[in-house]
Amino acid sequence: MKKLLLVAATMTAPFAVTLAHANDEALLTEARKVATTLPPKLLVALQEEISKSGTEGAISVCKDMAPRMAGEVSQQTGWKIKRVSLKARNDARAIPDAWEKAALEDFDKRAAAGESPAKLEKGEKLGTEYRFVKALPVQGLCLACHGPTEQLSPAIRAALGQHYPNDRATGYSEGQIRGVISVRKAL
Repeated sequence: MKKLLLVAATMTAPFAVTLAHANDEALLTEARKVATTLPPKLLVALQEEISKSGTEGAISVCKDMAPRMAGEVSQQTGWKIKRVSLKARNDARAIPDAWEKAALEDFDKRAAAGESPAKLEKGEKLGTEYRFVKALPVQGLCLACHGPTEQLSPAIRAALGQHYPNDRATGYSEGQIRGVISVRKAL
């Protein structure tokens, strides 16, 4: 009987591993899809607001609209979604936890070694949830508020100082990693 159980376990183990791998791949695909829904929406909203009220007026898009948009995506998908950074602009929303911080630091090293920031991502099961982060590279449009401080207009510096008194999110150049989109879901 023991021999029969051992043979059965040996024969079914590869299928269990394959099913677990397929489940991990499905979670990765789903997390990637959720994480990539917010940035394009945010970019469109920024461009629209810049054309209506200038760059200073568009600060509210990142400050107020982006968290609302993330909340809508979370409600629609069941995944919690947020933006975090090593150089946070908003201490109440953008501070990474230990796992996100480690991923951000790893992404910075990999980008410095030549990997494309646009392709950097990480997903894994942690305890009872699945976690995923995708790098957010700085685009040209972002530099008006996130570029070198001395290159920001006086109006932008004043608006950022008013909205974000502890701002650390400047000094970037195009292509650098500004932060990540972080998504997580209970399993």
